[in-house]
Amino acid sequence: MKFIDEAIIKVKAGKGGAGSRHFRREKFVPLGGPDGGNGGQGGSVILLADRNKNTLLDFQYRFHWDAENGAAGGGSGKDGKQGQDLIIHVPVGTQILKLEVDDIIGDLSSDGQRFVLAKGGRGGKGNAFFKSATNQAPEHAQPGEEGESGEYRLSLKLVADVGIIGFPNAGKSTLISRISAARPKIADYPFTTLEPNLGVVRAKGGNSFVVADIPGLIPGAHSGKGLGIKFLKHIERTRLLVHLVDPNQLDTEGRPVPLTHAFEAINQELSAFSQELADREQIVVVSKADTVTDQAPAQDFLATLKRSGIECRQISSVAGTGIEELIDLIARRLQQIS
Repeated sequence: MKFIDEAIIKVKAGKGGAGSRHFRREKFVPLGGPDGGNGGQGGSVILLADRNKNTLLDFQYRFHWDAENGAAGGGSGKDGKQGQDLIIHVPVGTQILKLEVDDIIGDLSSDGQRFVLAKGGRGGKGNAFFKSATNQAPEHAQPGEEGESGEYRLSLKLVADVGIIGFPNAGKSTLISRISAARPKIADYPFTTLEPNLGVVRAKGGNSFVVADIPGLIPGAHSGKGLGIKFLKHIERTRLLVHLVDPNQLDTEGRPVPLTHAFEAINQELSAFSQELADREQIVVVSKADTVTDQAPAQDFLATLKRSGIECRQISSVAGTGIEELIDLIARRLQQIS
């Protein structure tokens, strides 16, 4: 399924039904009074967070979303039927923004959470409502009110406990496929991952957490380079970052990139995008241990991190080296953070 995380929709709640202007017409009741019923309430447009949804793809093919109008009132005091609400299922993590001002007006961050996007119009009162001691035969009945309407932008931010970050080809997709049931595309070229992947990881003791594989970042990503800020937003909700560093990374001229430089470059992008995100706790992981013959640079890098109090590990997702230990570490840190 194609991953879509932005959509614009136009919604209109149902109009309220008109009140009835009606008088009793019965044999043997020559002075029948007003008995017009009230109109039904218009249906509302409601967004419902659904954990079974993971993309805003539905909104790529449908722009208008209208709820049902309320029915008009009838004689003999019969009220009109209420218009049916339109329930729109969206992924957990969907934010709603008013299009004109781009302000967030709703944030559906938990399964089953609802947000009334447009309230249905009130039904009009029938003439029976206006009967009084001084007005025995009111001719007046109200029309139904229009329902609310507007254009909105939906923006999906994945809800995950852990975000896996790093340069393209750092081994993020391989890691998530190793620790969860997620099966992202894996190949030996940049930007293999063109959309985030979510996986559920089960640790010892029955604990589980959700991990998101975030497409590779490059210098300048915060300003739109590469895959840019399109996916940086998906790690804003995470509680912990797993920062993968590739010991085999080369620069544009084919020279090895020092691990410290690669590590700092990604952190600079996080800082440029959001200081809060840059301050988030990280576990730094040197990947692809099975492909390295000279372990000295990796060991020096890990020793430097440890002296700075940063949790770090070395793994091989292909060989399975250090994977269980990393899962246990992530689970422990998440418990401490929460």
